[in-house]
Amino acid sequence: MKREDLINELQEIVGIKGVIVDPSELVVYETDGLSVFKHTPDLVVFPRSADEVVAVIKTLRRYKMPIVPRGVGTGLSGGALAERGGAVVATTKMNKILEVDIRNRCALVEAGVVNIHITNAVKQRGYHFAPDPSSQVVSTIGGNIAENAGGPHTLKYGVTTNHILGVEVVLDNGEAVWLGGKTEETIGYDLRGVFIGSEGTFGIVTKAWVKLTRNPQSYKTMRVSFASVDDAAKTVSDIIASGIIPAAAEFVDFVALKALEEAFKLKLPEGTKALLVIELDGLEVALDRQAEKVIEICRKNNAIEILLARNEQERTQLWFARKRAFGALGRLTPSYLTQDGMVPRSKLPEMMQFIYQVAEKHGLRIANIFHAGDGNLHPCILFDERKPEEIKRALEASADILKQCVEVGGSVTGEHGIGLEKRAFLSFMFTEDELSVMRKIKSVFDPEEVFNPGKIFPESGEFVEPQIVGKRRPAAM
Repeated sequence: MKREDLINELQEIVGIKGVIVDPSELVVYETDGLSVFKHTPDLVVFPRSADEVVAVIKTLRRYKMPIVPRGVGTGLSGGALAERGGAVVATTKMNKILEVDIRNRCALVEAGVVNIHITNAVKQRGYHFAPDPSSQVVSTIGGNIAENAGGPHTLKYGVTTNHILGVEVVLDNGEAVWLGGKTEETIGYDLRGVFIGSEGTFGIVTKAWVKLTRNPQSYKTMRVSFASVDDAAKTVSDIIASGIIPAAAEFVDFVALKALEEAFKLKLPEGTKALLVIELDGLEVALDRQAEKVIEICRKNNAIEILLARNEQERTQLWFARKRAFGALGRLTPSYLTQDGMVPRSKLPEMMQFIYQVAEKHGLRIANIFHAGDGNLHPCILFDERKPEEIKRALEASADILKQCVEVGGSVTGEHGIGLEKRAFLSFMFTEDELSVMRKIKSVFDPEEVFNPGKIFPESGEFVEPQIVGKRRPAAM
């Protein structure tokens, strides 16, 4: 079968503009938010409905092409890249909110709906969609489901899987099936739970029933400055140990604060080395007492400034440093690699010191912007991808950090997924027998390794030493 025949068949399904084959346009899809890995697909196709996804998958199967599901490409582990070539199936044109059922607190949405658009559609009725990854203004529900995305408020409300009732997925044979449904509980095996977080290796999401969460009656939001990273880290553990579960507890360190100062002229007390953004929510009658206790704990841990928002405008201002921190890093570096290790909260001070030691060891700067409340670290390793030696050092630093996360009782990922970036690191956490069971589950959904081949599991002979990934896979001509 000829490439031209495949392209013609796909264009008949999705339209001429729904298939990208020009190498100059395909280069856009060679990477994702991670930016280090680069693999150009053979083509990209944009179905506009679940029926078109079914037809596209069946066509690609006849041509024996690998299939890589993709949203808008904000992922940070290389999960949506065509390492082995093939077709990227992008669901961004499937962007309708099909039904809002306030009475049952749920909504039916297509895979390409942007995360925050769900909240915007229901906020006037007093509801929101709780999972809020930092990319929520652009990331789509299909990608959030594939990666089981988190975010600042998942400390209290849980990650994506806690807010998905059911998903419609297209399997390797082109069959569309529902896993779960509109109701909270379904009979039988929890295949919905198995699918969420499978990183596009089981099939492709087309629709989902999502839960809607009632807006809190009130918020208490504070921004706290510390002269010590250790003091800020210890504060988070002390707050949760006291019995208070904040809606969010976010950490920004001195490297990121420098970027914010350069980018936005952010003014902080002299000597600030770390910032916490702490948000409490719930019934107004209880929040004053909780806020007083949190402020007491912050002062006990040597806080040098505590700002408490008095209204929604001030709340937005206090969140500014956390929301804009990742973007501000562009003032300090042409490239950065965002890691995603998980550690117990009590190990945060130890891990922070270790990360700064790794930065010194490899001659790099590392900024830390992360979800401190659940120990989900996001060290941002600053480097210049135009310099192969710096890429090598950045990957070595990344491996050092992830190994240490596991050593202190954590995980190699909290929310970004394994993808290409961390597949060689799974042996830090799992035995060969455990990995074999995972592969068997994958084979039930995708026996011929059609969907997202090469992701998650270590390749034969692949070691934990970081791989140099500067080489591009060229587009097919």
